[in-house]
Amino acid sequence: MSARRWRPGRIVNRQSAIVNRMARSNSAIVNWSQYLAVRAVTGFIQCFDVNQNLETAGLVGSIFGTLTPKRCARAADNIRASFPDWPEDRIQRTAFESIRHMFQLFMVESMISPRLISPSSWSKYVRVGDVSGLLDLLLRGEPAIFVTGHCGNWELLGCVLASIGYPLVALARPLDNSLINDWLMGIREARGMTIVTKWGATPILQDTLRSGGRLGFIADQNAGDQGLFVPFFGRFASAYKSIGLLAMRYNVPIVAGAAKRMGDRFQYELHFADLIRPQDWADQPDPLFYITARYTRAIETMVRNAPDQYLWIHRRWKSRPKFIRDGHAMPSRLVHKIEQLPWMTQAERDWIVGNAEREVAAAKAGDDQRNS
Repeated sequence: MSARRWRPGRIVNRQSAIVNRMARSNSAIVNWSQYLAVRAVTGFIQCFDVNQNLETAGLVGSIFGTLTPKRCARAADNIRASFPDWPEDRIQRTAFESIRHMFQLFMVESMISPRLISPSSWSKYVRVGDVSGLLDLLLRGEPAIFVTGHCGNWELLGCVLASIGYPLVALARPLDNSLINDWLMGIREARGMTIVTKWGATPILQDTLRSGGRLGFIADQNAGDQGLFVPFFGRFASAYKSIGLLAMRYNVPIVAGAAKRMGDRFQYELHFADLIRPQDWADQPDPLFYITARYTRAIETMVRNAPDQYLWIHRRWKSRPKFIRDGHAMPSRLVHKIEQLPWMTQAERDWIVGNAEREVAAAKAGDDQRNS
């Protein structure tokens, strides 16, 4: 099926009732007051040049970072653990800049990207790196799964692809305020993307791949205690199994990429960190672990490329593997899985095992303290 003839909107109408039931509802007064306030602010900032708005949003982010030391401290803790060789001043600076970037993204870019990015204008704002493998995949109209992380502008990727005729079906969590949620969904879908929520999404995702379409995931969200734990910056992080399972079931490749802002202007460069094809996992002893670890590694590469544009304040490592929660040694089978990853060096393996051992020791010490 031709990539340009496929339209994801044909398969998602059945989900609207599920979204309306599952999204949390506040009172009508609260919903409308929040909605009107957001619309008013958005309308006001669109009276100015986008780069002026980015400067203003960056200033607001700087003020927020100064007034909320706990948020900055959480970001700094995550950066410190991920870059243990960095000096403290670089850690603090990166934490501060990541919060500034977050405000620029949420206050400005998430609202104006669909207005600025169109089939005729996208190249004015977005520069594309080496995409030879991806280009072949798109031109052949192959189904695929696209993954990115909370780095750079994660929504810009889908917006650009949709603008050039390759729309995605993207998975997202609905907002509690249904009025704001519906409005933002409309903005996101303005250029052809289709947004579905995790509730009742499975048949839609399956139909998309079966019909030759493309899926989009923000793939660095914490998947809870029952997720699949794979290395991310030397520590185990919980990842959703669904991406790997879909790729294996429908034998489709996974494309990992990010949009990196260049400076403080609305200028981005697309980076594609990895293209994982079915033949890459065909002979792996644990294909699901391999796929999940590999795209998570690709996201780590994206973050290293622009650490000040990552959402360090989100609790990526909140959930811990069962052996750590129970205060047990790292299972030998898990050590073996890590060693079997083709890209894993001895230094990286030692870093992962060492961090796990320290977490286990801390868990034991906490148990001893509670029992004393």
